[in-house]
Amino acid sequence: MMVIRKTFDQELQHAKDEILLLGSMVEEAVIASMTALKKRDIQASEAIYEKDEKINEKRFEIENKVMILIATQQPMAVDLRLLASMLDVASELERMGDYAKGIATINIRMAGTPLLKPLIDLPRMAEKATDMLHRALTAFVMMDAETARAIPLEDDEVDGLYNQIYRELMTIIIQDPTTIERANFLLWAAHNLERMADRVTNICERTVFVATGQIKEFRGTDDEHQK
Repeated sequence: MMVIRKTFDQELQHAKDEILLLGSMVEEAVIASMTALKKRDIQASEAIYEKDEKINEKRFEIENKVMILIATQQPMAVDLRLLASMLDVASELERMGDYAKGIATINIRMAGTPLLKPLIDLPRMAEKATDMLHRALTAFVMMDAETARAIPLEDDEVDGLYNQIYRELMTIIIQDPTTIERANFLLWAAHNLERMADRVTNICERTVFVATGQIKEFRGTDDEHQK
């Protein structure tokens, strides 16, 4: 019995490591997509498409491993919650990879068109969202509910940057309506990053569920003020 448990623990740890690896792949893709947009590097954006396939493959590898563990080991209580939640987290990470690919698409579609404005807040959004993701995944594999409860409060910072970008772009459009297409490209990129931070919150909700068995939807302070 001890041998079986030891083997299960090893397989569970490997699944956790794979989640962290997938997360690092997503973080790299998001930062790379923003760097490519800032530098107008079309070749780098095209490479992100190829890397997105690797992200998709890793997601399905994790799902397959988790399903096998659930089917063959019949885990109970916290282990079962962790494995089931890994399926959701892998899915969230794959969607974040799609956001990186979406930003790469923006750069490619813009082709030789110059940026409407210097990119200042967009890179800050990307850095903040990836930092939140990195800490959220660490909390997930460590089942750290306290950290998981704190991270979603930082989503307000990402929302604030998004609102700042939106206001600036709307001001530019009002002054010159011919800029609307280029403004929409940047707004699309900002929206992808804002959604990424929302998905980090989903991972934090899963972490609390794994650690405590409680299902709770987190809300940022802005949301609380709007209730």
